Parts: sequence; structure tokens; C-alpha cells
Amino acid sequence: MKLNELRDNPGASPKRTRVGRGPGSGKGKMGGRGIKGQKSRSGVSINGYEGGQMPLYQRLPKRGFNKPNRKAYAVVNLGLIQKFIDLGKLDAASITEDSLVASGLIRRKKDGIRVLAKGEFTAKATISVTGASAAAVEAVAKAGGALTVATAAAAE
Repeated sequence: MKLNELRDNPGASPKRTRVGRGPGSGKGKMGGRGIKGQKSRSGVSINGYEGGQMPLYQRLPKRGFNKPNRKAYAVVNLGLIQKFIDLGKLDAASITEDSLVASGLIRRKKDGIRVLAKGEFTAKATISVTGASAAAVEAVAKAGGALTVATAAAAE
């Protein structure tokens, strides 16, 4: 077999229907659009339009509020930090936000890094991050380390 002999399987790519090409095509004259009306004409975008009646998406009640200036934190679990320390990718002596990014544990800092307490943590580590859950602070202290949370002013 040569490159010029390659063919698609029969019926794998059906021919495109060419509308408005005479009565013999089966889609001639009006091209399957019917007679007159808005939908028979070009340039129509009427999704969600209900003939002047208030559309459903406007009739339903709206809930909640999306805060425009909310902070998005990169979240990391203690179990993963422990795993990276065991693999030698993180130095337990001083773990900062920059070292977490450099090790590949998280992709980017976003508005800061928040540590959560999921997983086992046994290393005596000094961790400095933007935020942490109370359980995470307790778990690090129990292992003999320290988890310091930077204040909001220092983060900005």
C-alpha cells in the first residue's frame, strides 16, 4: 500500500448535502426551509426567543451572588506535602509558597496557597503560606513542626 492509495472506509464520510441545487436533489427550491417566515430567511438567531413572551430564562428566579473581587487560593493537602518531602522534592526545613511551586506540587500561586489537613503528616517541617485550616495547623504542630500563616497585608 502506498500513500496515494489510502482511502477512507466506504460511508465513513458522507457527502455534504448541497441545498438549493434543483428539484432532482430533493433539497431544491426552498432548500428544506419551508415557505416564508423568519426561519426561512438567513441571519436568524432566535434561540430562547418566545415570540415576545418573557423568555423562560428571564422568568425563573435568580439565586446567589458572585463576588467580583473574590480571592482564589491554590489548595494543597498535608498528605501531598509529606509525599514530596519523602521523595526529596521538598526541603522540610523551610517550605514556602515559592518552593511549593518550584517542586511542581502546585502549578501557580493564584492569590495565595491554602493548606488543608487531608492525609498523614509526620515530618518536622516549617511551612509558611497564605492560609491554612485549623486542623492543618494542629497536625503540623503535632508532628513537631510549625505552620505560619501570612497576614492579608503581607500577601498583597
